[in-house]
Amino acid sequence: MSIPALSGKAFFLITGASRGIGKQIAISFGPLLQEGSYVLLLASNLNALKETAAQLPSNLIVDYASVNLGTATKDDLKKVIISSLKGTDPKEFDRVILVHNVGTCGDVSKFTNDMMDINEWRKYYDLNMFIPIILNGLMMEIFDKKTDTKKLIINITSLLAQVPFASTGYYCTVKAAKEMFFKVFALEYPEVDVLNYSPGPVKTDMLDDFSKNLANEKFRNSLTRNKILTTEETVTRLIEVLKDHQYKSGDHVDYFDEKL
Repeated sequence: MSIPALSGKAFFLITGASRGIGKQIAISFGPLLQEGSYVLLLASNLNALKETAAQLPSNLIVDYASVNLGTATKDDLKKVIISSLKGTDPKEFDRVILVHNVGTCGDVSKFTNDMMDINEWRKYYDLNMFIPIILNGLMMEIFDKKTDTKKLIINITSLLAQVPFASTGYYCTVKAAKEMFFKVFALEYPEVDVLNYSPGPVKTDMLDDFSKNLANEKFRNSLTRNKILTTEETVTRLIEVLKDHQYKSGDHVDYFDEKL
């Protein structure tokens, strides 16, 4: 399958690549990348990253690193990226693909008036928003706009970035804020292709967390009644969205949006 958004010699970085949607994106995108493309997988679980890496095509240059994306500094991230380049000049890549996938649902057992621990808020936003923003800027710096390298940024978002649900205050607010950040980013840097992709309800550890711990009983019960997607189903749809490319940079596209 030929997909212009993934064409050429690419540097492909994905966070949260050890399981769930992130793992599936790595596995599904791998065969679509040009031979000799570089892949960098980031997550905290090193053994799980090794398992993901083992499922990628042998004609790719695959690297992985155990990184705590809730505490990593700009310098930490830069060292990992530079190391994965293995001395290759960033200008040698035709394309950079960055997938912001890492994320957690937060404490969904609480309603808004119970969310009064400032340290919990800071820790949650560090992982789910602030450090991804730093990573994004760092990648733009390393593969700066003075080069001809095309750039694709995919932010894995959610319906809950746009629709509020009780007892999901952490998750809704961070998804909304992060999505708006990437809309602003897309406006400021029109040469970068930005997609906010909402994968729908997917059978993952995060969905299990929602199912077990949601204080919002109505929402919790609805999760068992609605269609639950596999990671392969939603990533296949993501690839279709990239192939058709009917979105404008910065748009929110949901799995269930009508196909054009």
